[in-house]
Amino acid sequence: MNKRGRPREFDYSTIVDVAMKTFWIRGYEGCSTQDLCSDTGLGKGSLYNTFGSKHKLYKQVLERYHETGIREQRKLLDTPISVRERLSNFFEWALNEDFDNIDPKGCLLIKASVERANNDLMVQEIFSRHVEALKQAIEKVMEEGLRTGEILKKQSAKELASLFLSSYYGFRVLNVSMQDRVLAEQVVKGTMESIFGA
Repeated sequence: MNKRGRPREFDYSTIVDVAMKTFWIRGYEGCSTQDLCSDTGLGKGSLYNTFGSKHKLYKQVLERYHETGIREQRKLLDTPISVRERLSNFFEWALNEDFDNIDPKGCLLIKASVERANNDLMVQEIFSRHVEALKQAIEKVMEEGLRTGEILKKQSAKELASLFLSSYYGFRVLNVSMQDRVLAEQVVKGTMESIFGA
């Protein structure tokens, strides 16, 4: 019987989600095939027959993380409340991800980019796509703030979005490496004041 015709004895999405946590905690290099087999419950043969390779599974994990992450981020930024509240809630969401989650902490895409973007075009491409999608969503919020007068700065929406993004990504790297919530909250306060005034 053709192997492809057999019903799967596991849920593909669940395996990707379990593998996501393994990669998230251990990193790509620190994650062995044995780790993935132990955590997912799949044998090595099943893992490779389903995903092709560790790297291909990693790609599935990062794509899933990108899609679910950008959906959640857009939802926060599209909420029909003031621009200031939306951006503040966005930072609060990130603080929760970086400090309140027990394990894993931080942004998987940032971790992947720091570890592998210099020598892995797949990681670089997914991370760049995520940043661009987030940049467009934030630019839209900044345009609204400038149009309604909630933001009184003379910069363009594009410049304000770039300012917000650079603070946001810097703050998320610091959060994971230092786990200093006071510093994180100071970065948030400074960023919000630079956009809206004290």
